[in-house]
Amino acid sequence: MSLKTSSSTDAAKNPNTGTLRIGVVGLTDGWSSRQLADAVARQTGWRLLVDISLLSADLARGRVQYDGIELAELDALIVKKLGKVYTPAMLDRLELLRYLEQHGVRIFSRTDAIQRLLNRLACTVTLRSHEIPMPETVITEDIEEALSAVARFGRAVFKPLFTSKARGMLIIEHDREPRAAVEGFRAAGNQVFYIQRMVNLPGRDMGIAFLGGRYLAAYARVARGHNWNTTTHSGGRYERCEPAPEIIALAERAQALFGLDFTCVDVAETDDGPVVFEVSAFGGFRGLQEACGVDAAGRYAEYVVRKLTDER
Repeated sequence: MSLKTSSSTDAAKNPNTGTLRIGVVGLTDGWSSRQLADAVARQTGWRLLVDISLLSADLARGRVQYDGIELAELDALIVKKLGKVYTPAMLDRLELLRYLEQHGVRIFSRTDAIQRLLNRLACTVTLRSHEIPMPETVITEDIEEALSAVARFGRAVFKPLFTSKARGMLIIEHDREPRAAVEGFRAAGNQVFYIQRMVNLPGRDMGIAFLGGRYLAAYARVARGHNWNTTTHSGGRYERCEPAPEIIALAERAQALFGLDFTCVDVAETDDGPVVFEVSAFGGFRGLQEACGVDAAGRYAEYVVRKLTDER
């Protein structure tokens, strides 16, 4: 089968039939996805970047195809992104990867590990069940209970269950018409209220990266001006940081609960000690590259090739 090179697949026929065929599931126009696909190509001589929204699955015939390529014939798929934004549709897309996984294609990270992190509540329940420190959190569908939480916290952050880069998050304050704000958050499509106490941050939080469960590097996200939100989507910037050993240990304990091949743990230092905000289903490359000079895509590709080679 001749695989064409294009903006969608970026695939090239591999003349060495003994070489691993590893695809990357991601955004065809995404920087991190393309970095990872390039890194895999350097390792294997074969490149495929898959837009999962364009997959076609014929379960009766046991076929899952992308742009004419039979994905069940690949050695592995590395999942970098399942879409531009987090939505419940990601869970459906993940099922197609689970089908491939059950038919012998290695998925990095495992689909069951990713599934527990796509929904913010699922991640939080796992972390709190294992006594990982987090900001005080209330979950409810009742508006009166939500208002009670705001009154108790004074300032609260309402977070959509499916989101990234703080999109859709809303600060609600007890003394600034909280009922209207809570009702507006519900009207925006949030049936479940995920509410956290607003914690005092030192103007930054940290992304602590792990590869194969081992600490790789860390970077800080620094807010612009007095903005509470440190994400680069909201104007924050990356800086190099060296977390204290106890903070690395906390992040390591948090990510170990999920068994991901590559991830970043969001940690912040507060007046009451470090807290974990979340463990990422996919992890980010840009902060590691810009702040630390770490080629996370290259390291990840090497890791996957080594794992597959050892398993042969």
